[in-house]
Formats: sequence, structure tokens, C-alpha cells
Amino acid sequence: MNTTRASHAVIGIAALVTAASCYAHTSKKHHKTSSDAPMPVTYPSPTGSEPAVATQWGAVSEPALPATVCGAPLQAKLTPVGGSIDTLDADPANSQPDTARIQAAIDACPAGQAVKLTVGYSGESGFLSGPLRLKSGVTLWIDQGVTLFASRNPANYDNGVGTCGTATTSKTKSCNPLILASDTAGSGIVGKGVIDGRGGSLLTSGPNAGKRSWWDVAYQNKTMGLNQQNPRLVQVSKGSAFTLHDITLENSPNFHVVLDSVVGVTAWGIKILSPSLEYTKARYACPSGTTPDAHTPATCFTPDTVKNTDGFDPGQSSNVVLAYSYISTGDDDVAVKASKAPASNNLTFAHNHFYYGHGMSIGSETNSGVSNVAVTDLTMDGYDSPNGNGLRIKSDSSRGGMVSNVRYEQVCMRNVRQPLVFDPYYSTAKGSLYPSFTGIVIKGFRDLGSASQSSQVTFSGYATNGVVKPLEITLDNVVFDGTQPALATGHNGGPSVLPAYTHFTLGPGPVSFANSIVTSTAADVTVSGSPGNAAPVDCSGAFVPLKSVLPDSPI
Repeated sequence: MNTTRASHAVIGIAALVTAASCYAHTSKKHHKTSSDAPMPVTYPSPTGSEPAVATQWGAVSEPALPATVCGAPLQAKLTPVGGSIDTLDADPANSQPDTARIQAAIDACPAGQAVKLTVGYSGESGFLSGPLRLKSGVTLWIDQGVTLFASRNPANYDNGVGTCGTATTSKTKSCNPLILASDTAGSGIVGKGVIDGRGGSLLTSGPNAGKRSWWDVAYQNKTMGLNQQNPRLVQVSKGSAFTLHDITLENSPNFHVVLDSVVGVTAWGIKILSPSLEYTKARYACPSGTTPDAHTPATCFTPDTVKNTDGFDPGQSSNVVLAYSYISTGDDDVAVKASKAPASNNLTFAHNHFYYGHGMSIGSETNSGVSNVAVTDLTMDGYDSPNGNGLRIKSDSSRGGMVSNVRYEQVCMRNVRQPLVFDPYYSTAKGSLYPSFTGIVIKGFRDLGSASQSSQVTFSGYATNGVVKPLEITLDNVVFDGTQPALATGHNGGPSVLPAYTHFTLGPGPVSFANSIVTSTAADVTVSGSPGNAAPVDCSGAFVPLKSVLPDSPI
């Protein structure tokens, strides 16, 4: 990382130290008892390679790998062909051969230890599983070279509603996630292996068997106004001290990682990608007629056709860190949500790289409130997707609430259609839950532009039916190279001319498009402060090809 980028501080965090205590550094040797029962295997813990991350509640360090594996590691028995195991489970009866043994190992594992999945004796690298449930204190360790493939049989995920794997008029969710951690303390998923949700593989049971993949079903959500019934990859509900470390998550049928009411989460060095080369072409150059736009089942997907594949979504959660991670998806790279109590607060996103996707987002559900969000040292390369977003806060009066104290620092961006979006009219839905965005600070932002498309920015507060909630935002050293961004127009019943109902504070650093911000008494646009001169953020070493991190990336 360029030495001029954001600095790192070092202090402790009690909730996550508790989790780390599960990874004590012991050094026993593998042996068996007289009954030949396997004993725990211990491993030396590597020294952390990345600096600690400063947060609002202290510093968080890179997690250590588990010191102890309960029993013998589980060995892979399947050999993928070209990164796929579709030839092995065309018969739905063969859809989850490894579920029982992985779950049994988790259930039998003592707290503070890990279940480890490893390569087989003859180089086998694949596991194939349906839904798994983690328990407190137990870590699932997917070793380097190993892929945990998700079943593509909807019957394996169905929660009893009976519609998993279809698109329905009902909004009732009908699929369990692949991996669930519910009410756990100190559990996690680690290792340099891969979890592959197989979103582009044809389903093997139900009305869409052999006709649609999970992503084809998801596309019906857009084209037919239906609700996709697809499983999430990892769901963490309630509980505390959850760890994601080094793991790669790919091709989820729906959201990749969802947190719901969790206190204390460290996601460090994770990689999220949809779609991978397994389901597309290099640089997403899909031939005409092969994508969901015109062909079902589709044979090639792009980030713009894998709907609702959010990367990392913390909801109603606190003390959450996402650090040193890489995300490229077909929807929000990150979406901080607060659809119910408790509020989402104390969230830090540091030293991350985003690629395709709908941005570093807050919302659209902000009902119970979002506060104390820090985004620092973020690099975004949108690859000129027409749907690309950068920094975004989105909501509407059907699901709005208070979003406050959000700070973005040291951001480098290029090829992003909408680099800055602050929008309380995200949809046409109406209600009495009014969005309010206050205490928003952007300090140190640089957009290098695009050779193929222009960009636009959205600044709007909420003002309808006598309810006025101005956007309060500070812009300090916010610089667009070359052509300056256009100001977006309003939509969904909001003010037509933007900015509107926005109180700007500019400076002391430069704001390259300051001349386009005009005060207005009628639209309640005010400007305080004065932009000055300063060197823009140094982005010379910021951008990293995703393929250098994930070999199966198309970009």
C-alpha cells in the first residue's frame, strides 16, 4: 500500500479478543489413544502480515488461525473438472454427499477448536454439501486448494415453504443458507480455500430442474417482477465474535455474507467474486444471446446479470470490521442495513478493494438507525458498468431512519458511473419512516474518471408533505480529475433539480466541482466554508488487478 495512504493505529477490542482466545497457541503433537480415537491436531499460528486496523472502539489485529483441529482433518473425495463438479451431481440424489460428515464433525468438535477440510490423498480438492450449521466456539477451516461446493438441488435448502429454487409472487423466504451461524459466540470460517455457491449451474429438482440456474431465477425478479427464492451463502444471526479470515466466497445464488444482530465481527483478507470464470468469459465478454437478457438457461453471466449477489451485508450489527478484502459482485459490494432493532453502529471498512458492484452502500433499510461508520483507504474500479456506484447512502420513506456520523477518508476511484450518491428517494415506496442523513464527511477523495462514460453525483435531502430532513455533508479535498461530474436529476417523487435540501460544508481542502453547487433558498441548499488548495489523494499505487488476487477472476 502506498505510504501516503491512511495510517494504522493499534489498540485492543474486548469482544474480538474473546474470539481470538479460541485460537490459543499450543503445540501438541498428533497422536491416538489406545482406543484409536483421533485426538486434536495442533498447528503453529502464523505471524500476522497486515498492520492492525484502527476502529472507533480500539484496534483490531489480523486473526490467528485456529491452533487446534478436532480429530483428523476431513479429506476431499471429489475431483472438479475445470473448476466445476456439475458432472458429478446431475442426479439430485447425489447433491450433498459430504453434508453429513462435515456436520457430524462440527457437532462433535469442542469449543476453541476447528474442523479442517483438506485435499485428499490423491489430490482430490472438492467437497459437495447442502446446508451446514456452525456452533459456538467452532471454526470451519477450509484449507488452501480446497473448494466447498454448494448443492444445486433446491430441495436441500427448502425451509418447509416448498418454493426454494423458484420465483414467486410471495415475498416469504423459502431457502435456508448454505452455512448458518445462529446465536454463536466465537465461531468462524477461515482458511485459504473457496466456498462456491454455483449460482450459474442448472438446478436439479423442482419446476426449474434442467431449465434455470439460481441466477436465471434471480433475473426473473427484474424481468417479471417476481421474488427470487435463492439461498444465501453465509448467514450469521445474533451471537458475537464471529471471524471470517482469508476465505474466498464465489458465485452465491443470493447474498454472499449476511450479518443480522451480531456484536463483534472481524472479516479480514476475504475475497468475494460473482461470477467467476466458471460461469463467464475473460473480461466478461459473453457472446451475444448467451446471457439472461435473451436466453434461458443462460450459458454466460456478467456482474450486471447476477442479480442480488451482495458481497458483505452487516445488518443491525455493531463492532464490525471488514479489512484488507477484495469484492466484485452483481450488487452492493457492501450494504450496511438496519431494518429492525438494534441499530447498526461502530462499523469500520479499511484497506479494501472493490471492483464491479453497486458500491460501498448504506441502506436501503435504515429504519432502526446507522451511526459511527468509518470507511478508510478504499479503492474502487467499476470497470465502466452502467450500474456502478461508489459511495452511496440510499433509503426512502417506507424504510428510512437516521444515518449519522459517517466518515469516508482516503478513497481512490475510477470507471464508476455514479461515484457519490446520497439519495433518500431510492424507490417509489411510501410511508412515515423518513430518511435523515447527517454528519456525513468525505475527506480525501479522488476520482480518476473514465475514458468511456461520464459520471454524475447525487445530493438530496428528504422533503415531502411538510417533512424536511436536510442532507448534512462535508466535502474536503474531493477531487475529480478531468471532466467534472454532472449533477443528477431527482426521481421517485423527490425534488427534480439537485442538489436539494442539502447543507454543504466545503473545505478546507479543494472541491473540484464546487462551482456547480449553487445556494438556493427555495430548495434549501446552503454552503458554508471555503475550499482551498491541497494535494489530491495519491492514487498511483492504489489499483490492483483482481486476477492477481484471485486467479479465477475474469478481470
